[in-house]
Amino acid sequence: MKNLWSDAEASSILNDDLALRVYTSRLLGREDSLVLHGGGNTSVKSTEVNFFGEEVETLYIKGSGWDLKTIEKEGFSPVDQKTCLKLSEKASMTDTEMVTQLRLALLNPSAPDGSIETLVHASIPYKFIDHTHADAILVMTNSPEGMKALEATFPDFLVLPYVMPGFDLAKQIQEAVQAGQIEGKIGIILLSHGIFTFADDAKLSYDRMIESVSRAEKVIASFKSDAKETAAPEVDPLVIAAIRSEVSKLR
Repeated sequence: MKNLWSDAEASSILNDDLALRVYTSRLLGREDSLVLHGGGNTSVKSTEVNFFGEEVETLYIKGSGWDLKTIEKEGFSPVDQKTCLKLSEKASMTDTEMVTQLRLALLNPSAPDGSIETLVHASIPYKFIDHTHADAILVMTNSPEGMKALEATFPDFLVLPYVMPGFDLAKQIQEAVQAGQIEGKIGIILLSHGIFTFADDAKLSYDRMIESVSRAEKVIASFKSDAKETAAPEVDPLVIAAIRSEVSKLR
């Protein structure tokens, strides 16, 4: 996978956390094999000055309804980071309760609702976090051959079982972080879901995403080269027509 970062393009925004977040988010959004329209999410931890002139630790997370390919600064939801961490420490919570509490934690009432994975991003103790549903990663985690190669291919990642996005996933990540499981890791792979990469630098987090997905692509290519080519079986068009007829009766 090609790395689309340009030093020339990024040179004017290196001191603007949110502008960098927009820039690398758009780079991810340009790759259909990473995210389809509306998919994936990104975040950056920074600060925002409130009405009283106080600095507030802020998590800027991709807002619902925004697409990474075209996202603007306004597409990121600013939420109180400390409140997010308190929510992550709850023993249990319904997703409805979580969404309500995250709405109350917004630092700008006109901002969009944050991603359902807001608490996941809040729990990971790095400044920049990139999350995609990369095709190559999904092929590996969803196939027997890929699963066998996963540990050898990604020793620098924490690999976790699938959990439904929402508070349950947030709790899984929060507990992994508290247990020190991401120490020395550059990302997290969620089986049948996708991949997170993170760093305290925007470029490094993005680079790690592209490099990691490239690793998966090479593994998949090796599967293809090892597989024996077999001719596709012939299918009687009359059988296909009959199936289509039966399906249409069920509509």
